[in-house]
Amino acid sequence: MQLETFISDLLYRYECVTIPEFGSFLTQRVSATIDDASNTFHAPKKVVSFNEQIQQNDGLLAHYIADVKKIPFEVANKKIAKRVKLLKSYLTQGETLTFNNIGEIVFNKEGKILFEPTYHLNYLTDSFGLSEFETHPVIREVYKEEVKAIEKVVPIAVTPEKRKSKSYLKYAAVALIALTLGGFGASKFYVNQIETHNQLAQEQATQQLDTKIQQATFNLNPLPAITLNVTKQTGNYHIVAGAFRVEENCDKKVKQLKSNGFSARKIGANKYGLHQVVYSSYEGRLDALKALRTIKRTHNSDAWLLVKKLD
Repeated sequence: MQLETFISDLLYRYECVTIPEFGSFLTQRVSATIDDASNTFHAPKKVVSFNEQIQQNDGLLAHYIADVKKIPFEVANKKIAKRVKLLKSYLTQGETLTFNNIGEIVFNKEGKILFEPTYHLNYLTDSFGLSEFETHPVIREVYKEEVKAIEKVVPIAVTPEKRKSKSYLKYAAVALIALTLGGFGASKFYVNQIETHNQLAQEQATQQLDTKIQQATFNLNPLPAITLNVTKQTGNYHIVAGAFRVEENCDKKVKQLKSNGFSARKIGANKYGLHQVVYSSYEGRLDALKALRTIKRTHNSDAWLLVKKLD
């Protein structure tokens, strides 16, 4: 079974996707960048890394495979274990493991795993519809020299004596200035057209993403409730149970989760206008991940971790 397709799907939503007994793919958000050498603008993205020390099975990958393939959870775990055994044999033979749209893994001379990411896909959903683009630098000295050349060829100031005999110079200067201003006006119009096109394209992409989010459902399996001991509802790590367009539904979800023993609460609306409900919030990332694994395994496989500082 090829695992990269399932791993790639999960990297859009999770910061850590673990292959049991093999290692974990981790993601970290980075801001937009500019390559000064090529004048290329890169949108914000998730940087993917690999940690062979994190091998404990959290059930995330197996649950997803079982759901997609419509097979039992135990069968999915066996298929993963079989694939991991094959991957390890490839590595020991000196072969390079290629995970499509994720990266390549190989043993170095010291017998340690090296990971080289690829960036064919941007796993940051906030950058949906944005792509890299190149632009030409503005060389202002060129325009300055052109203006100097025009001033030398056609004098703008004409004395009264010369105006009688060479009045055509005045009209030539006016015509030249009009043509120059017309050229700059056309250039500005073209730039405005490009900006309008880019703005419409981005709004359309945002609308499409908003539609997909509104259509998303959050399925809760009717499993026994669990109790998490949370002493204080603070921290930047929040386990999200769902997001709702109607705030009344948001209140119902909070009430339902509290009746099941969770310290649920609302954390406000996201940029899409959806009201978010969380199981709980945590100060430490490891505590949040531990609680997330428990919730996904016993209560809600669609729960996910939001890292955000609340006002």
